[in-house]
Order: sequence, then structure tokens, then C-alpha cells
Amino acid sequence: MDPQIEKILKLPTKQKILILVFVVILEAAALVWFLYLPKHKELGGLKVELSKLQSEIDDKTRIATNLPRLQKEYDQLNVELAQALTELPNSKEIPSLLTSITALGKNAGLDFLVFRPKGEVVKDFYAEVPVDIVVSGSYFSVANFFAAIANLPRIVNITNVAFSDIKNVNNRMMTKVTCLATTFRFLDKKEIKDDKKPAK
Repeated sequence: MDPQIEKILKLPTKQKILILVFVVILEAAALVWFLYLPKHKELGGLKVELSKLQSEIDDKTRIATNLPRLQKEYDQLNVELAQALTELPNSKEIPSLLTSITALGKNAGLDFLVFRPKGEVVKDFYAEVPVDIVVSGSYFSVANFFAAIANLPRIVNITNVAFSDIKNVNNRMMTKVTCLATTFRFLDKKEIKDDKKPAK
């Protein structure tokens, strides 16, 4: 028999029990350190990952539940965009739009003294097309002209309205009106690209 084991066997019972307890504690510590703690850490990581995946599933479930409503909103926005496109002419339609504005003024009984298109002001995806207008006629004719412009299918803003030379002619109040009519047009893709190029 091994002399070390014989030596241990000859020890008093109390010491044998202490050695046995020490060996059991050492084995338990080794099991905890090398087996339990790594698995416990791995379990914690898996719980965090599970929580993230559950949150992602909840988000996607909520989106899937709302999909019909979102599709309906998307379709509605497309309809509104199509409507907006009809209100902003392209460059080919601008001359006919300006012609229709002068026709509205003449039909309302106004005389055009000035109708001067100014340079376009380019914005993000559209351009402002301003026109200086000076007309003369009765207040009633001016009001009819502005109302007719408001009813156009295209957007035309009237700003900087100024009245002058107000006089009574045959019991009708006649005036000269100066204003700025601004319409808008969509820029085509080439114009947007050119506009984004840095100035030389």
C-alpha cells in the first residue's frame, strides 16, 4: 500500500473527517467553477438574446397586424400625390396656364396693363414661376378675376396686391391693381440633378 495512504489511515478520526470534508469542498468548488458558472453565464446570455428576439417578434407582429391599415394609408397617399401632380404643371404647360390667367382677366372685364413673367425660383423638387401683373377695371371685375384664379385646377398664389388710381366712373368704382401671381411647376429629374451640382 502507498505510504501516504497508510499515513492518512493512521490519523485520528477527526483529522480523517476534516480531510474528507476538505476534498469534498475542493471537488464542489471545482464543479461550480468549471461547470456551473460557465453554463450560468451562457444561460444569462441566452436569456438576453431571447428577450431581444421576443421584442423583435412583438414589433413585427404589430407591423403585420397594422399592415392592412398601412397599405390603405399608402394607397391614400398615392392618390393625394396624383392629385398634387395635377395641381403642379410641368414646364410645357406653363405657357398655356399663363394664357388661361390672361383669358380669365379679360373675361372678368379687366384690361391688362402689365403681364411680365419673371425668372423662375428653383426649390427642392419644384420651381416658383412668378408673374408681375397690373390690371385696371372695376372692383367687381377684380374680385371675379381673383375668384376665377382660385378655382383653377392649378395652384396660383396672388400676393403683393396693391390698389391705386381709385375713381368713380359712371357710378362704378374703377381701380388699377398691381399684384404678383405665382404658380409652381415640378422639376424633372435632369433639372433636379443639375440643381444639385456644385456651382463652379
